[in-house]
Amino acid sequence: MTTTTVERRALRLAPLAAALASLLAAPSCWADWRFTPSLNIVETYTDNVDLRSGSEKHSDLISEVAPGLSLMHDSRRLKVSAQGSLRQFFYLKEASARNRNERFVQYDADLSGILAEDLLYVDASASAGRQSTSAFGPRAEERPYSNLNGTEFRTWRISPYLMQKFGRSARATLRYTRDSVESDQRNRFGDSLADTVTASLDSLPGAGKLGWGVNYNRQDLEQEFAGESSSENVSGRLRYQLVHSFALTANLGYDRYDYQALGGRTAGRNWSTGFSWTPSQRTTIEASIGRHFFGTTGSLLASVRSRKTVWLLSYSDAITNSRSQFTLPSAIDTAAMLDRLFLASIPDPVQRRQAVEAYIQASGLPPSLADSVNYLTNRYIRQKQLQGSAAFRGRRSSAVLSAYGNERIALSSQETDSALLGSQLASLNDNVRQYGASANATYRLSQRSSLVGSADFSRSESISTGLESRQRLLRLAFNTKLGRDLRGSLELRRRRGDTDPGNGSLALRSYTENAIAATLFMQL
Repeated sequence: MTTTTVERRALRLAPLAAALASLLAAPSCWADWRFTPSLNIVETYTDNVDLRSGSEKHSDLISEVAPGLSLMHDSRRLKVSAQGSLRQFFYLKEASARNRNERFVQYDADLSGILAEDLLYVDASASAGRQSTSAFGPRAEERPYSNLNGTEFRTWRISPYLMQKFGRSARATLRYTRDSVESDQRNRFGDSLADTVTASLDSLPGAGKLGWGVNYNRQDLEQEFAGESSSENVSGRLRYQLVHSFALTANLGYDRYDYQALGGRTAGRNWSTGFSWTPSQRTTIEASIGRHFFGTTGSLLASVRSRKTVWLLSYSDAITNSRSQFTLPSAIDTAAMLDRLFLASIPDPVQRRQAVEAYIQASGLPPSLADSVNYLTNRYIRQKQLQGSAAFRGRRSSAVLSAYGNERIALSSQETDSALLGSQLASLNDNVRQYGASANATYRLSQRSSLVGSADFSRSESISTGLESRQRLLRLAFNTKLGRDLRGSLELRRRRGDTDPGNGSLALRSYTENAIAATLFMQL
């Protein structure tokens, strides 16, 4: 990339940066901010630090020190939610240096603000962490101290938009989004930059029995290894309210994708028809069936909530790629789901957010549920995904269950993955099926202590090569509150599975690992 290009991009982002700066400089902006520094210390002993087979495995003691910071603000004009930490690792044995990860920065931040009342708004986000490079191995986020099957990634997204209402009948939105995905170059997953323009005109709820909308979306994508590509989508939709709780829906549009295809069409018309049913404020079901140029498709989104339970079920079928799942993840957000569960007992949103954060920390839940292993690929894929989650909360016990199944079919040329996989494994990501399920249960022993048990299973199959990998994880933990701002836990883990030996071979090796970890978490 030339200096001229960098300067041009900087100039394009300058007005957006200035707008954010003016928003943050407002006198009322820094009122009611909540800063929460923290310190996390973890000691882990494992009998198989590199997940080797038989006599090749060896043990190690890993120490982790992770200072962190949480930042929250919620006002009418500005909402900010951010948390991050610096995770530093120390090893007892140098023998583990081959797959050792010394440190990395992990953060997740979201911002939404009003730049001009009833006219100009802005959304922004940024994240960094670790991600699995292959579906055929352990998840990188479960073993942050290891480089095995993992890479570091960073994303940012800024999206200003204009929104104008026309009385009580319609609303127009014009949005521009610029986002970036970068990764550790060890795994040759190319950095990428995208510009997206979206325009829509929709009728407002309550304007009548007939609802309507039109939408236009165009994205221009520049990838380091896949080159330039673009996509364009135009759609019109209708919604007819038969009765108060039931509506019929219809959609008609046109899709166009510009990438180096394996064969077949990359553009064509699409249609779908379906319904939306909301029998109560706690139950919603939306479903549709239709056809795109790549085949018959369907969608489902169902949500049921009671005082002590939350149920979610979804199905989607669409063209996507790895970078889209970084910038707009499709997984079920853990915090959002638990927020619904805690809504009946904790009406105040700030107190509810604090309770959800404490529950996730104590239970060791991942940031997303019912999500498959998002392996890295520079290719466009057709993804069919069914996922569901359920959460239960009783007087002394609670549980979170999730399951998923998906099929990913590659649509663009495998040449774009040659740097990522190598020539011998070039077909590994062509067509992949994945299934998985997890269960997490918490039992409160007292006001200060609880027991947590969890089980996780996943299976990945390469349809093209016949390669199959299974991963199993069992976990039992004792958590206790040692002081007002100090928590501790002791955890036992057993892991079994298959992983890539790292020599370009399609033969997997099996492994087992037993580990014990002690954690101290302090809010400063």
